[in-house]
Amino acid sequence: MTARIDHTTTSGTFSLDGGTWDVENNVWVVGDDEQCVVIDAPHDAAPIAELIGERTLLAVLCTHAHDDHVTVAPELADRFAAPVYLHPDDVELWRMTYPEGEFFPLADGQTFPVAGIELEVVHTPGHAPGAVCFRAADLDAVFTGDTLFQGGPGATGRSYSDFDTIVASIRSRLLTLPPATVVHTGHGPDTTIGDEAAGADGWTKPE
Repeated sequence: MTARIDHTTTSGTFSLDGGTWDVENNVWVVGDDEQCVVIDAPHDAAPIAELIGERTLLAVLCTHAHDDHVTVAPELADRFAAPVYLHPDDVELWRMTYPEGEFFPLADGQTFPVAGIELEVVHTPGHAPGAVCFRAADLDAVFTGDTLFQGGPGATGRSYSDFDTIVASIRSRLLTLPPATVVHTGHGPDTTIGDEAAGADGWTKPE
């Protein structure tokens, strides 16, 4: 069977630095009819579980530990007997939501086989210290969480984030991918590496 990308959105809130904002998050499920992985687990387990269906869930892969991306990660892990993976540089953010919860560590260059393809971990700090992207070269796709959106870098105005770091990550780790690579983001519409590279000279640090 051929690997495919399934998608849904969930709505909820994001809280950090004493503020709370309403957000809508993308959820990506990569696999075939037999097995899959989930990339980010925000807000509500029900629509994610519906996408998984009767398949074997191999892992819940977190692009970073902001609470809107990991809201139901342990719940899904328990329900489907699957491990949660997160880059260890995000442990402080993780502990804000799950003081006792555990996860398995992600490492740059690590690969996850699923449905005959591989997802490669690409460490892209900046939006969060442990932010990662997952590249699926066989699908001409990369899942960027909140690192890269249509129109440029993710937000860096809150704790644990840095504009210069995120731009360096994007330029060195993402814009070097083939221009036709589809960028599946954590919020909002898809884009491509080529489209974002074309506008990269205009990226400026927010005031």
